[in-house]
Amino acid sequence: MQTTDRRITLRFMAAPTDVATLGGGVRGGRILEWVDKAAYACAAAWSGGYSVTAYVGNISFGRDIASGDVVEVTATLVHTGRSSMHIECRVASADPRRGQFTEASRCMLVFVAVDDEGRPTAVRQWHPSSPEDVARSDHAARRTRVRERITAAMSTADYEAPSTAPEASTRFLAAPTDVNWGGNTHGGRVMGWIDDVAYLCGTQWCRGEAVTVYMGGVRFYEPIRIGQVVETSARLIHTGRQTMHVSVHVYAYWPRDGRRDRRLTAHSLTVLAALDEHGDATATPEWIPKLPGDVALDAHARELIVIRGQRRPAREHRMVEI
Repeated sequence: MQTTDRRITLRFMAAPTDVATLGGGVRGGRILEWVDKAAYACAAAWSGGYSVTAYVGNISFGRDIASGDVVEVTATLVHTGRSSMHIECRVASADPRRGQFTEASRCMLVFVAVDDEGRPTAVRQWHPSSPEDVARSDHAARRTRVRERITAAMSTADYEAPSTAPEASTRFLAAPTDVNWGGNTHGGRVMGWIDDVAYLCGTQWCRGEAVTVYMGGVRFYEPIRIGQVVETSARLIHTGRQTMHVSVHVYAYWPRDGRRDRRLTAHSLTVLAALDEHGDATATPEWIPKLPGDVALDAHARELIVIRGQRRPAREHRMVEI
């Protein structure tokens, strides 16, 4: 581990249990867990206290990370608000026999410092001085405005209307192994669950293999406590030529209270690419929404594409239009 006042680098060894499928690359959810850990360490070092993941911006998975690779996640504080810390994470990997690291992913996370009562508390401000740091801080501020547009668009989407969209769900107990320093399930673990159920929904629709190429708009609303029932719900809302856009909601409730006390804890949009037998992006079956609610969510997904306004890489040597 390497660290400075506002930067920390963590290293992990990618294991066979981290891959999505036998012989495949490390699954996106596992990478997000590593990213969240590094970003949390950076936020805790800067704030000097406990912080919670509030938002994870656009993350694209640029290429496969193989089992056995050394994975390096560098988290750098690039912007501060009153209680928020904007942390840029760069993921790189290398064959340990060669030691040459190349970038695989990059994203922005927002952490909020909280006091002992869980209320946001002020953090010391960072004032960039070098041209590079000023540019990164300005970029983070601009992304805040984009994030606000994405959040507003996602908050107005109606998921309660009748639907015939393909869906998938999981249900399990939050375990002690999921806990963070504050006694709650850490954000990276939640993102891993989001990736898992999105993968389930996507592979059921394309009837083949799929890989996460993008995750964005990950908003955390409430903490998940150890021992709560966790429900994840994934729903296909749009298909592109090679992609499936899957909206995921995460809920939690105490077993003794039942689902009547179920609370929304996180929401995200995940984009998966369908893969052929060679692991290359391939055409995915088109989903045509018919009910008004499904048509509206399809339009919502198209709106988010416009807001993001970028063509993103899926894996090395593959390009998909998301």
